[in-house]
Amino acid sequence: MKKLFSYRLSFFVLAIILFWAKTYLAYHAEFNLGVKGPTQQFLLVINPFSSAIFFLGLALFAKGRKSAIIMVIIDFIMTFILYANILFYRFFDDFLTFPNLKQSGNVGNMGDGIFSIMSGHDILYFVDIIILIALLVWRRELKEFKLKKRYTSLIIVTGIVLFFINLAIAEEDRPELLTRTFDRNYIVKYLGLYNYTIYDGVQTAQTETQRAYASSDDLTSVENYTSSHYAKPDAEYFGKAKGKNIIKIHLESFQSFLINYKLDGKEVTPFLNKLARGGEDMTYFDNFFHQTGQGKTSDAELMMDNSLFGLPEGSAFVTKGENTYQSLPAILDQSEGYTSAVLHGDYKSFWNRDQIYKHIGYDKFFDASTYDMSDDNLVNMGLKDKPFFKESIPKLQSLKQPFYAHLITLTNHYPFTLDEKDATIEKAKTGDATVDDYFQTARYLDEALEQFFKDLKSSGLYDNSVIMIYGDHYGISENHNRAMKEILGKEITPYQNAQNQRVPLMIHVPGKKGGVNHTYGGEMDVMPTILHLEGIDSKKYINFGTDLFSKDHDDTVTFRNGDYVTPKYTSISNVVYDTKTGKELKGNQETKNLKARVTEQLKLSDSVMYKDLLRFHKMNDFTPVDPSKYHYGKEKLNQDNK
Repeated sequence: MKKLFSYRLSFFVLAIILFWAKTYLAYHAEFNLGVKGPTQQFLLVINPFSSAIFFLGLALFAKGRKSAIIMVIIDFIMTFILYANILFYRFFDDFLTFPNLKQSGNVGNMGDGIFSIMSGHDILYFVDIIILIALLVWRRELKEFKLKKRYTSLIIVTGIVLFFINLAIAEEDRPELLTRTFDRNYIVKYLGLYNYTIYDGVQTAQTETQRAYASSDDLTSVENYTSSHYAKPDAEYFGKAKGKNIIKIHLESFQSFLINYKLDGKEVTPFLNKLARGGEDMTYFDNFFHQTGQGKTSDAELMMDNSLFGLPEGSAFVTKGENTYQSLPAILDQSEGYTSAVLHGDYKSFWNRDQIYKHIGYDKFFDASTYDMSDDNLVNMGLKDKPFFKESIPKLQSLKQPFYAHLITLTNHYPFTLDEKDATIEKAKTGDATVDDYFQTARYLDEALEQFFKDLKSSGLYDNSVIMIYGDHYGISENHNRAMKEILGKEITPYQNAQNQRVPLMIHVPGKKGGVNHTYGGEMDVMPTILHLEGIDSKKYINFGTDLFSKDHDDTVTFRNGDYVTPKYTSISNVVYDTKTGKELKGNQETKNLKARVTEQLKLSDSVMYKDLLRFHKMNDFTPVDPSKYHYGKEKLNQDNK
């Protein structure tokens, strides 16, 4: 053995094996990565190798003993990254980001407790360094083994090639992994902790570059636009919800074609159908559209709470999580003394929620760690909707009133999996599994929602609450047009696909009669609508939507890709259709003006997001949110964070 480790290449191979071993140990012992199936297990095995080969291989360009010393230094740096993430994860159930390091609140919260979260077995993460140093002391000289520079370069290239093989397999298992950036857990699981750290550094650098060149002058055109775009509130609705709790219910992947739809003669969503007809004094907007992009659910949340578009690529929740926002939770808190909370049966790091919610100003975040996540309660993406709603009632009761609560459902999520015992309606029979299963999960969601309404009433919360229900984005994509043709009984043309982007919006305001409202609108319009219901004028804030109840409401619905829908025109890929008939029309000056307005709206919203322009918007009665005041660790969920 003494002879074997006289060679520099042997030292290098040993360093890689030891480094891989401790990383793989940490993956299983320290992090909850949610690894499922042989592909993900395989990726977890191989992803530390690309980082180890590449970075430790850089030391091979040096000679002899110096090369080994550099290897140990590189190993130590990467071990420091690993162990820092282990400690952070033990406290926050999340991975470190570069912005975290700038937030004293995040790291400072660990404070005196940092020694309490250390463990005796942590020494295992440093054993390899001890072994390598011992070998250096034992063998004062390392033979060259005739390793030429071109072979060293080949080793580096091998690490790079291994990474791209890893990435290709990951993209096959989870498409759009890096563009949509769902979750830090996903990046680590698929690509490894060290590659994640590089990725986070690149993302942070891009964000900081865009921020660095921005100034308050860039905000002027935005202020001019939002001021001229403002819609005066309707006196009949202004302030009608003042002081009432607001309970916002997010229907995952729910499209409006399900409302009043019958499958084999049976209503798919009987309770929602009742609400759409004005039951519970609910106002149903039947021409309401989602406006999401690649961020899907996270884009919907962003728009509903901030009246800002998601980004043309990726998720703003992930890449712009450190921005300054003028959000509903913060405005309601500062203007009316509202408590705010999000309730969700998935873990808090998904879509970077545990970070961006701090910048939006949510006081509490009840994620999966606060629910009963036993196997009987889980399906597909997480907690089933029925136990989710049942367990959410006491959480709502624990909130100081008035409160603004956002409940996010999960069961009606692609690929629409449901246990047989929970299915109360037959599947469709198109031969397309996605479409066929969609109706069963939608029915389950409908039943869960009906019981939730009953529980709200018995809990005493219903009578003093505004209740809003909305669909976040489409459930059935264009990839399933053949099956959707059978379901809807019509050809799914580009025009029809645009019409299919309707999602429900229903609002119950105590004391106001319900019914169907045919106003055209989108998720961008919800924030100013709620502000006006609360008696707060939206004009002083930067928002790109308009009040749905206002007579001055802008009924042009802008899609993230630049298409649009109005009561008169639908424009898809620059082809104009009559919205009522679907007939293709020739463009005219009116449609050109509409296109220009849509383009300007998207451009200005993107400017706000990319340049973080709201940090320059000074207001006498609104203070930017301080994210360091919010903490969503399990041990503090029951404390008042305000």
